[in-house]
Amino acid sequence: MRWEQVYLAGTGVWLADRADAAAAVAAGAYDAREHAVNRIDSVSAATAGGPDDLAPPEMAVRAARTALRRAGRTAERIGTVFHSYLWFQGAELWPAAAYVAQHTVGPAVPAFDLLQQCNAGLAGMELAARQLRAGEPGRDEAVLLTTADRFARPAFDRWRAERGMVYGDGGTAVVLSSSPENAVGRLLATATRVDNSLEGLARGTGFRPGPEAADRPVDLGARTEEHFRTHRNLRAVTIRTAEVAAESIRAALAESGTPIERIARVVLNATGHQRMLWQLEQQLGVDEKRSTWEFCREVGHLGAGDHIAGLNELLETGDVAAGDRVLLVGGGTGYSCTSAVVEITGPAGGCS
Repeated sequence: MRWEQVYLAGTGVWLADRADAAAAVAAGAYDAREHAVNRIDSVSAATAGGPDDLAPPEMAVRAARTALRRAGRTAERIGTVFHSYLWFQGAELWPAAAYVAQHTVGPAVPAFDLLQQCNAGLAGMELAARQLRAGEPGRDEAVLLTTADRFARPAFDRWRAERGMVYGDGGTAVVLSSSPENAVGRLLATATRVDNSLEGLARGTGFRPGPEAADRPVDLGARTEEHFRTHRNLRAVTIRTAEVAAESIRAALAESGTPIERIARVVLNATGHQRMLWQLEQQLGVDEKRSTWEFCREVGHLGAGDHIAGLNELLETGDVAAGDRVLLVGGGTGYSCTSAVVEITGPAGGCS
């Protein structure tokens, strides 16, 4: 989908203190072979009782307040809030989005929890863009998107939950607007492609009557292996997953009128180095320097927030300038992939 009047008015990120990956290996918490392959230096990890001991919705609020401040007067026109996450938000059977909205834009703004796993940040951006048809009755002038997760033991082991990545704690936020006022970027196009037949990769086989026992951390890798053992389709699934992502990437680039050579930077899911390098080289044909790998290896995989956090990092560090185009490529179990092309419209003057 090509977008004509969708702007990024402000971004914000809140991250916990860093936990050193080498120290985790020495303590037996992180597999040494995984560390060697992933090349993760550290991960954003909240400490119980520490200054970063926040529930995920509180992390989202911190990030949102930064994004709203940077958005200036656009923040006063927020009409909808979308909040995305992967993991427990602090209470069962509770709409975390309502908390985020209440503590940022007020009690009367509709707020919705959006659950599309690691693809939710970009999928939410596409949904928000649909809400921003300028001048149409019932449409919003601005939308706030937030993400947040805290991957805490004993129910979740950030170092061993899934091979090829380490999970990090943090909140992210972006304000999308139909007005170019105070904008740092323009959303040129998005494209979502899915294959719902791949949902079993995250489920395993069968169903469970309730959540995993708290004394047995979630093992996402075991579920995937269970699926492959049952269906004997490792090669077919690997190929199909790559095809879905490739279809999404091609469509976003085509809709935005952007050849891959025109892309200044690429933001992917924050995986380990081996997985990220495969996607950069094999699917996109770009080198590592055009990615946000150096940032990813410091903070880990922020669930649904990788792409907003990566874009925010590019803006804050000045690694992108007016006229640069950034390709963001998602991917979430289910399987869904949303790709987006953003054109930087000005300095990140709002990013302070």
